[in-house]
Amino acid sequence: MKDLIPVIEKLSSAVVVCAGDVMLDSFVYGDVSRISPEAPIPVLRTGRRQSMLGGAGNAVRNLSALGCGVCFFSATGNDPEAAEITDLLRDLPGTCASLQAEPGRQTTTKTRYIAQGQQLLRADNESTDPVKPETAEALLAAFTAALEGCSVVLLSDYAKGLLNGPRAQQFILAARAAGKPVIVDPKGRDFSRYRNATLLKPNLRELSEATGLSVSGVGAQETAARRLLNDTAAESILVTLGAEGMMLLPGHGPAIRFPALAREVYDVSGAGDTVAAVLAAAIGSGSSFQDAVELANIAAGMVVGRAGTAVVSAIEIGEEVRRGQFGHGVHARAAAKVLALPNAIERSQIWTRSGLSVGFTNGCFDLLHPGHLRLLETARAHCDRLLVGLNSDQSVKRLKGDSRPIQDEMSRALVLASLSCVDGVVIFEEDTPLELIRALRPHVLVKGGEYQADQVVGASLVESWGGKLLLVEMVPGWSTTRTLSRLTPLTQNSGS
Repeated sequence: MKDLIPVIEKLSSAVVVCAGDVMLDSFVYGDVSRISPEAPIPVLRTGRRQSMLGGAGNAVRNLSALGCGVCFFSATGNDPEAAEITDLLRDLPGTCASLQAEPGRQTTTKTRYIAQGQQLLRADNESTDPVKPETAEALLAAFTAALEGCSVVLLSDYAKGLLNGPRAQQFILAARAAGKPVIVDPKGRDFSRYRNATLLKPNLRELSEATGLSVSGVGAQETAARRLLNDTAAESILVTLGAEGMMLLPGHGPAIRFPALAREVYDVSGAGDTVAAVLAAAIGSGSSFQDAVELANIAAGMVVGRAGTAVVSAIEIGEEVRRGQFGHGVHARAAAKVLALPNAIERSQIWTRSGLSVGFTNGCFDLLHPGHLRLLETARAHCDRLLVGLNSDQSVKRLKGDSRPIQDEMSRALVLASLSCVDGVVIFEEDTPLELIRALRPHVLVKGGEYQADQVVGASLVESWGGKLLLVEMVPGWSTTRTLSRLTPLTQNSGS
């Protein structure tokens, strides 16, 4: 896996204008213990209900999770479902929404009934008629006004009325006239509606229906994609191939294939929205099409392993990339324990809810020695899960001088994470771990015995929520500074 970290780090600089068909995905959970006497069907005893944004709204959820700025345009009915969608959009960071409520129109709602992890039924309530001309014109005008401040446009067509017929072309022409790249997640058979898009993202079935060609086999897929490229005057075609991954066909040059990266497939719902969102964020932040597809492929492999219409954050994708760089051996298992702060917070909360005690210690851990091992093993013996705060390279330089650290932060993190007594490593930039401790809320704070209790950063904080401080007696004679002082004469002699 290539180094995509620079691509990920700039995703949040993208500002995306998105237009498409918003939906409400509703999930009703319950239990089934008997069969109905009226018909051979299960009786669902309903419990909790959960709603989330679907359709183009799920693409917006993904864009927000990636840290992008988003302006969203869609049409709804004038009903309670539309009000719920409005509330959900309002809660998304960095997102502004312009929804046109059309009287008499039904807001598209998909309700899934689930018991014991199994979906029993999906009930759809929707309008698929084209939106009224005045609705489309109002949305197009607002969309056009927002283009100046954006870096990329995403059209998410679910054939629910907004982009039907000539409407898609009107949005594309407005965006192209403003000099913005346009990514289209298409629907239907008539792809002439998407002419002059920058990138079209059909799945394999849509590619076959749009071209009337067979897509059985690699050669046939490339032939069909080339036909679609020529017919629509798009700059590139990205075909999602399900279990076979993806195929990018640029306007010039051969097709590039990306194998599927999913470790296991739990639910494919919304994976296409995730792909479209990552493409838009990457292209909108200045990355190449190939890097954008590489990143989208990784994100797709992550979301299909989760239940429902899931999203992934830039932080999570970054962790997945780092794991992929180390293959599937010991390095990969260690890399999986190097956590970004949001993920570390989530894990700490999950462990706590499960009744597990969370311990925390911190340090530079530049050259791991027996003193470090004693500290870490003793810490783990006094808690169920141990998180280690690791000073970043810049933090170590400020504390120890310009000659340190000897090993960079990722090397130090991987060595720590490879230890069985360590359950997670979090790199922090500050000189002290106070804010990290405040965020993680450990039950046990562990430091070396060379400190007094009143000298330990965060001790009073941990004690304030009922936690405790543990001071561990250190192994005499071991320290990184002392080890380096013994090495210095040896290196000088070897060089003379």
